Amino acid sequence: MKNLSFNKGRPSCPCIFIFVLLLSNQIYATELTFGSYTKQSQQQITGTVTDALGPLPSVTVTVKGTAISTVTDDKGKFSITANSTDILVFSFIGYATQEIIVGNKTSINITLSEDSTQLKEVTINAGYYKVKDKERTGSIAKITSKDIETQTVSNPLAAMQGRVSGVNITQSTGLPGGAFDIQIRGRNSIRTEGNSPLYIIDGVPYSSQSVMTTGLSGGIMPGTTSPLNSINPSDIESIEVLKDADATAIYGSRGANGVVLITTKKGKAGATRFTVGSATTFGVVARKVNLMNTQQYIAMRDEAFANDGITEYPEWEYDVNGTWDRNRYTDWQDKLIGNTALVNTLQSSVSGGTVNTQFLLSGSFRDETTVFPGSSKYKKDSVHSSITHRSDNEKFSLAFSADYVSDNNALPGIDLTSEAYMLPPNAPALYNDEGKLNWENGTFNNPLGYLEAKFSSKTQNLISNAILSYKFNPAWELRASVGYNDSHISEIRTAPSTMYNPSYGLTSANSSLAVSTGSRRSWIIEPQLNWNRKWNNLKLSALVGTTFQEQNTEQLSQSGSGFASNSLINNLAAATNRTVQSHIFTEYRYNAFFARLNAVWADKYIINATGRRDGSSRFGPGNRFANFGAVGSAWIFSNEQLLKDKFSVLSFGKLRASYGITGNDQIGDYQFLDTYSVSTNNYNGIIGMVPTRLYNPQFGWESNRKFEAAIDLGFLHDNVFFSAAYFQNRSSNQLVGVPLPGTTGFPSILANLDATVENNGIELELRTVNLKTKDFNWTTAVNLSVSKNRLVSFPGLEGSTYANSLVVGESLGIAKVYHYTGIDPQTGVYTFEDYNGDGIINASDRQYIADTAPKYFGGFGNKLNYKRWELDFLFQFVKQQGRNFAYTALPAGLMVNQAIEVANHWPQDGTGAYSQIYTSGLNDDAVNAADRFSNSSASISDASFIRLKSISLSWQIPEKLSKVFTGKLYLQGQNLLTFTNYNGADPENRSGLYLPPLRQFTIGFQIGF
Repeated sequence: MKNLSFNKGRPSCPCIFIFVLLLSNQIYATELTFGSYTKQSQQQITGTVTDALGPLPSVTVTVKGTAISTVTDDKGKFSITANSTDILVFSFIGYATQEIIVGNKTSINITLSEDSTQLKEVTINAGYYKVKDKERTGSIAKITSKDIETQTVSNPLAAMQGRVSGVNITQSTGLPGGAFDIQIRGRNSIRTEGNSPLYIIDGVPYSSQSVMTTGLSGGIMPGTTSPLNSINPSDIESIEVLKDADATAIYGSRGANGVVLITTKKGKAGATRFTVGSATTFGVVARKVNLMNTQQYIAMRDEAFANDGITEYPEWEYDVNGTWDRNRYTDWQDKLIGNTALVNTLQSSVSGGTVNTQFLLSGSFRDETTVFPGSSKYKKDSVHSSITHRSDNEKFSLAFSADYVSDNNALPGIDLTSEAYMLPPNAPALYNDEGKLNWENGTFNNPLGYLEAKFSSKTQNLISNAILSYKFNPAWELRASVGYNDSHISEIRTAPSTMYNPSYGLTSANSSLAVSTGSRRSWIIEPQLNWNRKWNNLKLSALVGTTFQEQNTEQLSQSGSGFASNSLINNLAAATNRTVQSHIFTEYRYNAFFARLNAVWADKYIINATGRRDGSSRFGPGNRFANFGAVGSAWIFSNEQLLKDKFSVLSFGKLRASYGITGNDQIGDYQFLDTYSVSTNNYNGIIGMVPTRLYNPQFGWESNRKFEAAIDLGFLHDNVFFSAAYFQNRSSNQLVGVPLPGTTGFPSILANLDATVENNGIELELRTVNLKTKDFNWTTAVNLSVSKNRLVSFPGLEGSTYANSLVVGESLGIAKVYHYTGIDPQTGVYTFEDYNGDGIINASDRQYIADTAPKYFGGFGNKLNYKRWELDFLFQFVKQQGRNFAYTALPAGLMVNQAIEVANHWPQDGTGAYSQIYTSGLNDDAVNAADRFSNSSASISDASFIRLKSISLSWQIPEKLSKVFTGKLYLQGQNLLTFTNYNGADPENRSGLYLPPLRQFTIGFQIGF
């Protein structure tokens, strides 16, 4: 007969007996201790915690040596039960911890003072684990809700501009819903779409790419609408940016371009608290283009016709032939983009809970107009909820959060910015005497007609996440994160016949409609096991985990034309002609195993190792899995006794370094397979299939090798804190289009080439406490990033599709253009360098290299507190070159307005003039030269700027004015001042086609009760 045993061959029964005995003794001891504690004399302690500005909420009050604790409410008040022999510990991040003996007191009022040394104790979110700032070995930057609250922004990326070293963020348009371009430590991939960072929102990966692969926003926005607009900045508690290999390698294939971790707000223990806030923002175009007035414009036009030998103006040249008033003047920038955009926001929340369970429920509403004429409007509604729970024995914990955002963006079908720049200054009035659109008897293409065309984008986005953890004992913890993301977007673009000049004779039969819908659903499950242990001077921590993720995307694009009436234009079923442009369904699956081991010896020597094995459905069977990892180390030399004795001015010093490999799988789905698309052509009633891609089983991962070395120094109790970091990233195995012979039927095949891109640079950060008294505090924060990007190698570049845009040894941000050499003194037209010496200027002479990548960028911020007043402002600066107004300008002399510089022209101002000879369009040499001029070195100039990015002035309402609530009043501004020599509208988006970022003024209030 066999014996049943849990541990065959070993004396298991005695072990079980000993285990039960020890457990019972532990329970008895715990009960005895607790009983002894409760039998002592207890009393209820109440009080108020304040700082220099007034009541301080969310301060943790703990009975030292016990698990009994509470937090102060919004008025700084607390209540806790303690014995007369107990010690109360008051702690709050950024403030010096204080301890008070209870004694016979029943009321304790205490004032905490700020302590910059406590900032090293701030816990940094590194994704799968948390680490104290002083012990981190990687490069992790952080901004908090306090930084975000000083800005009126609708996109989280806007809140980061100028505040984080190594992170360059550019706003592409001043319209609501527009995208932001972000690069963390430069551009790693040759493919433009392969440089986005990984976004993690409360543990859930969030795609940075729009659901729409072929959006309908062209003409009104550069690129597709930004999916990050579906994140409400007011719901964010903190944003961490992971930059080096030590911080990002644990994310493996998704961490090559950096990781952005967004943590939303959670409830705090205490009495139930309600908050309400509202703000109104006014936005205007910050900077105009200096254009010709009517006198200068008419003189240019007259001279252009004279140069072309025309003495009698053609009948279609309405601006000069007398059809239009030659003396009329309109500033079209005022008329078309000169309105004031109005933004109204309303936010409310309720939060509270016990020490064990906390909750938060908040909602917000945003209503925003544009600077265009008409009724364009952007609306956003959001709901954020969070609940956290911890069991009495602190073994089990649960955190759940859910965010739902719905936005509706209704804009004109076309951005009127280019019309404002190009429309002749003597063009007719927009409205006739009857208040209707003025077409001036068919001679004027009224730009307000474009407002008849509509673009509408509606988005619904849900992100939810649950984290469950159980501590078996102080050393072992089992944790599981489960997340779900559901995004839906629908876009409609209409082009009714009424948007065109009536003289064209168009009817609703010529009207058109385009409709696109898309959805993306993804789920992720990440179980994780954590272990922590300490022996004397050694602290060890480890984790292992796995990831299971699936994402399904569907997109349907349709179009229709020919309607019985324009009132039916929004109904696709009413179209006479209907076409399904595309119907796409993709599935992406991802699986990984990750691990981390961290060791700290004597609070001085730290080593951190992370690794991940990734598997992705985006690659062929032979390259589906890859390994990534990194090692980071740090030495806190300020803890060495010798330095403590000899250099008391040094309060903190740390050297750190890291090296590792991360990957990049931002290539889309099914790229390695033979793929086919449904043809839109009909052959004898049969719809065919069209091959779109060739099979490539060797399709593999891009990899990025990252190295960093850094030093952190704190002086005078960290009142002066300096950080410097050097980094070098090399991205290889680039995924690019390899040219194929024309006989294959395909121009190229996507494959891995031995092309290498390098980014290197330095990042400097300085934080100082300049002045600190009872009533006045002044702190400064400065960051500077100097980086260089270059293409190290690209075998076969000359024969590739990138031959006209890339050069080995140069940046990926270069433009290969004509080299402008001046004006021909004989003909008066622009001249350019003939690189190949064949006597002909053509595309092969576009060899001049202009680098538009930023040379350096950063921010300079200050915060000043005086009693209840707080002033916070940030200057952002960028050193760069960029495309100027000449890039989108047409030949001087045509029926379009020009920049004032064009008045400086040949022959009046000689060969040193800005503009060549004027032409009405009949001088082919001048027209061709003007086209080359817009793609020459003359169209690229200094686009550096210093901008007052944000400023905020707030006043805390004193308690004596209101015994019922607390609150603040504030004034804020965005993009208030810009110092630049840029020849164009705005040096940030550098566009003559799209609206620049707006200057905004905000007034608002927030109250809590």
